[in-house]
Amino acid sequence: MAHTEPDPPRPPRRSDATRHAILQAARERFAADGYDRATIRAIAKDAKIDPSMVMRYYGSKEGLYAAALDIDLLLPDPTGVDPRDVGRTLVSHFLDLWEKNEVLTAMLRVGATNQAGAERMQGVFRDQLLPLARHVCPDPEQAATRAALCASQVLGMALARYILRFQPAVALSREEIVEWLGPTVQRYLTAPYPTPYP
Repeated sequence: MAHTEPDPPRPPRRSDATRHAILQAARERFAADGYDRATIRAIAKDAKIDPSMVMRYYGSKEGLYAAALDIDLLLPDPTGVDPRDVGRTLVSHFLDLWEKNEVLTAMLRVGATNQAGAERMQGVFRDQLLPLARHVCPDPEQAATRAALCASQVLGMALARYILRFQPAVALSREEIVEWLGPTVQRYLTAPYPTPYP
């Protein structure tokens, strides 16, 4: 049998680079200005392309927003997480994401002021955080409530630290945030469900 060389890798198409530039500019603009104030014209200017190219690829501002904020939280595999340390693991993971990824900042800023943005954020957290909560919580029927409580902690800290920039929250070290929030997230996920007062 004749030996054949593998096909060389396909060089990136110009359209791939254009899409990447548009998405990068959109994420930064949505993060800085929010959904309503961010314009296709401004995003196109940031991407150094004509506004018609943005519309060609994404059809509308709503379509661009959905594509720009299509995010994988890359949560750890629940089967590989020690249930006794899931709180600190999650807080540490989210801090890594917030520090490195402007998409989450854009998502939070827009989600706080725009219904479509809020629904987008709800979907991301529902689809990605809920399975982990189901895996570690004592009663899977409570998983949605527990996941929502976890989200309240990580999103609240992100809002204070990265959007509103409350100086005491900004001044906290990563290790301090993990130590403060980790036990709270742990309790939300794994503690017995509280019995309401009569």
